Amino acid sequence: MVVVVYVVVCYDVGVSRVNKVRIFLKQYLDWIQNSVFEGELTKSKLREVEAGLKGIIDENEDSIVIYQVRDRGILKRKCIGEPKVELSTIL
Repeated sequence: MVVVVYVVVCYDVGVSRVNKVRIFLKQYLDWIQNSVFEGELTKSKLREVEAGLKGIIDENEDSIVIYQVRDRGILKRKCIGEPKVELSTIL
């Protein structure tokens, strides 16, 4: 059985690594805002994302936070202002 989780990835990384992180995450998740991605991943893809990010960032300077829930319906999401992407593609 394949386990899928819904993740929100937020990052604060050095200027020289921002584009590398963004380009990498775009392969797996939807770009919601500057430094925020969301989407569904299998557990194995999540491990792949974590390993890939560790290879890009400087763990002594950068920070990445990954929130995960088993069902995206549990996550209440509210956007104030103009969203960067069409919400129907996310939730």
